[in-house]
Amino acid sequence: MFGTQNRKDLAFEYQSQIQILRPSIHSRRANITVKFQDLYGFTVEGNVDDVNVLNEVREKVREQGKVWWALEASKGVNWYLQTQVTSTLKTSLKLSTLVNAITLKKLIRKGIPPVLRPKVWFSLSGAAKKKSTVPESYYQDMTMAVEDKVTPATKQIDHDLPRTFPGHPWLDTSEGHAALRRVLVAYSFRDSDVGYCQGLNYVAALLLLVLKTEEDAFWMLAVLLENVLVNDCYTNNLSGCHVEQRVFKDLLTKKCPRLASHLDSLEFDVSLVCTEWFLCLFSKSLPSETTLRVWDVLFYEGAKVLFHVALAIFKINEEKLLVAHHVGDVISIIQRSTHHLFDPDELLTVAFDKVGSMTTTTISKQRKKQEPAVMAELDQRSRRLNSVFPDEKL
Repeated sequence: MFGTQNRKDLAFEYQSQIQILRPSIHSRRANITVKFQDLYGFTVEGNVDDVNVLNEVREKVREQGKVWWALEASKGVNWYLQTQVTSTLKTSLKLSTLVNAITLKKLIRKGIPPVLRPKVWFSLSGAAKKKSTVPESYYQDMTMAVEDKVTPATKQIDHDLPRTFPGHPWLDTSEGHAALRRVLVAYSFRDSDVGYCQGLNYVAALLLLVLKTEEDAFWMLAVLLENVLVNDCYTNNLSGCHVEQRVFKDLLTKKCPRLASHLDSLEFDVSLVCTEWFLCLFSKSLPSETTLRVWDVLFYEGAKVLFHVALAIFKINEEKLLVAHHVGDVISIIQRSTHHLFDPDELLTVAFDKVGSMTTTTISKQRKKQEPAVMAELDQRSRRLNSVFPDEKL
């Protein structure tokens, strides 16, 4: 796609993607709920205020696109690839590389233009490098080799396909189901430790919509699970996900102590909302265009971004949550908020400017601190289940 189109063609295609939403005059007057499709084909429900927010966001996206095109014109088409700071370069680092890296980080936090998103993600995430280490026919050979094989993973995948974004004009078709199935089944054989875990269907589906090709979606899924996210997040016992939740709870106590204390008094468990966030990477919780802005940063800055965003959601709703009296109220406030977070800038501003900095090193130390307790708890749970069902393999 990108090899055959010049920058002017891409810019035109990009501008034509972003339509202004125009609710009917009756909707504008009555302020009733309106339905419309977003850039990726998902049906969105909201009031006219939500539509106005989305139009403002799309205008910002247009302006941001102009910045990217200007940089491509002045620095070259793949200028953002000249930003990697390796240990061998640190002593003799070119100033231009540093400038590019700083510029790129700021740009990505403001959003990658939709038409550039596939190639920027694929390059910066490490997916292109990972793909280059295997024969060119790897994905095709893999899908053909496993096409007729039946495993517990393939059975669960088949069960989950019709439940993955039902009603989407492409994903919820036989063609969409087949493409998603091939990606998920291929990866389940690539990594038998992960196999398939519920949640990956939503992640892979959104990758397909953005990347446009199965093979690129497969490699993005591979780099996500093998390099970007914490180990064991999607394994059988979800140990990595349990660790992430404990780390998040500690961070919430540190960053929002008053709120954390109030939630503890209600006996609210963060896993009630965070499990879905960490397994589906917010794809089931946030509007798709907001989710993809989170993923823009995730693929460049790493898994710590998930903590920034999760903390931001609690911080945005802090005042409402402080007057909640029941666990159900907390969940309702959080879900209502996330489903209507149509302005990604609002979310990401809080995530990075108000939550405060968190280094990957700090997060890694927190994970190591929590791992023994999680593994002991999972081991105890397994022993308990084995004593109840001695003949079952758990």
